[in-house]
Amino acid sequence: MSSLHSVSAAIVYTKCDPIRQPLSFYKAKTKPHNLSCSIRHPSNKLRVPALKSDPSESHHTRNFADDERAEKLPLRQKDANFDSGWLPAFPHVLVASMSNFIFGYHIGVMNGPIVSIARELGFEGNSLIEGLVVSIFIAGAFIGSISSGSLVDRLGCRLTFQFDSIPLILGAIISAQAHSLNEIIGGRLLVGLGIGVNTVLVPIYISEVAPTKYRGALGSLCQIGTCLGIITSLILGIPSKNDPHWWRTMLYIASIPGILVAIGMQFTVDSPRWLCKAGRINDAKTVIRELWGESQIDSAIEEFQSVCKNDGCNSDSRWSEILEEPHSRVAFIGGALFVLQQFAGINGVLYFSSLTFQKVGVESSAVASLFVGLTNFAGALCALYLIDREGRQKLLIGSYLGMAISMFLVSSAIFCPLDEQLSNNLSILGTIMYIFSFAIGAGPVTGIIISELSSTRTRGKIMGLSFSTHWVCNFIVGLFFLELVEKFGVAPIYASFGAVSLSAATFSYYFLVETKGRSLEEIERSLNVKA
Repeated sequence: MSSLHSVSAAIVYTKCDPIRQPLSFYKAKTKPHNLSCSIRHPSNKLRVPALKSDPSESHHTRNFADDERAEKLPLRQKDANFDSGWLPAFPHVLVASMSNFIFGYHIGVMNGPIVSIARELGFEGNSLIEGLVVSIFIAGAFIGSISSGSLVDRLGCRLTFQFDSIPLILGAIISAQAHSLNEIIGGRLLVGLGIGVNTVLVPIYISEVAPTKYRGALGSLCQIGTCLGIITSLILGIPSKNDPHWWRTMLYIASIPGILVAIGMQFTVDSPRWLCKAGRINDAKTVIRELWGESQIDSAIEEFQSVCKNDGCNSDSRWSEILEEPHSRVAFIGGALFVLQQFAGINGVLYFSSLTFQKVGVESSAVASLFVGLTNFAGALCALYLIDREGRQKLLIGSYLGMAISMFLVSSAIFCPLDEQLSNNLSILGTIMYIFSFAIGAGPVTGIIISELSSTRTRGKIMGLSFSTHWVCNFIVGLFFLELVEKFGVAPIYASFGAVSLSAATFSYYFLVETKGRSLEEIERSLNVKA
């Protein structure tokens, strides 16, 4: 299988943190008549400062009997009216998620054609150069990620998307027209630069324009976009076996989504939070009216301005600010989550999956990769359904526990093979379980929750730093994975992936806080000791 799989397919508080107490506890305190409600109060979670009460929950005139009758309504009657609150924001989020489609497409575009490219450009058989052509993408992505924060702060998401389309389009065209090693490397570097900016930009944009209730589900479209991009590139790569020049067509096609994003962003809205920060209050009100409804305008603007006043977000942030509380906590969590995500082994498992499938008779690496892509896509769809129902923390913990179990299953099958066929089947099962578990939590949730925990003032810079950590770890795992497998064998390496996954689940339990159903401003006020 191509060394492309050294690139990850997913873009992929302290124990006594003050906001770990469930928000429902504080809402319950405003209802003195409802003394019988049962409240979970884990001893390791401290109480969060009182936040702005939800008017719908603080009406003392509401009768307890009415509440009780409402709870007894049949589920069918409750859901009789279609909930369309996500629809106004969906077209805007869909255009932004197309950037993740570009990311996924460029991950898969080199999977089959790299052999034809190497033959035509004169470096066939040189594995080091082949690896460089693939991995230079990561170097560009690192630079793009670290520089994205300043771009978002100055230009806003919408203009940054359009500006970032330039290296994506040019990089794809230069790569498609390449007749030398330097040209293909330069094109791939430009594409990586654009991808690095977009991987930071998409979760920020979605978290800031999506209604609170649907922020997680709409944020999961990032992962779905990446999966669809990979699957599309793998399907389009099938003719490359018979046509040695087909890779040029594939790279030309890669420029089309970039053009669509640049045009589509002309018809989308900018983040109302950024507009408010930039002093464009009337524009922010117009966007809120369009996306969230007329009734949300006054309360949303009041929240934005309150946070800006406390955090001083009307002025440009400095990199040094992420070393100060509470930003340093979020920056630490963001970096740690991506370190754990990458060292939990997603790159290595994706790389080795084709060999695992070959052992049970699936000889085509393209078919194996496509099967892996479809599994990833199925997991992302489940995440879309579960993330706003079960919550980010629970989904992340469950995801890493599933990944750990899967890795230990594969390791056991290799260490203690009772039967060769059974061992191979268990390896396949463990691999599929691992990829599905990753896609249901560790892949989509990581970027979403970091953007939610970050403050308005430092969101761009914290996200840029976190994703640059992702690319560094991505490169390290891709560089050393095969060497470690040759030295120690697959089973010990997979067992170590399982151990890291367990560590990630533990970290998520003790250091993360639940952000489900809370506005970004509520979360920020809870974390900001100065608020």
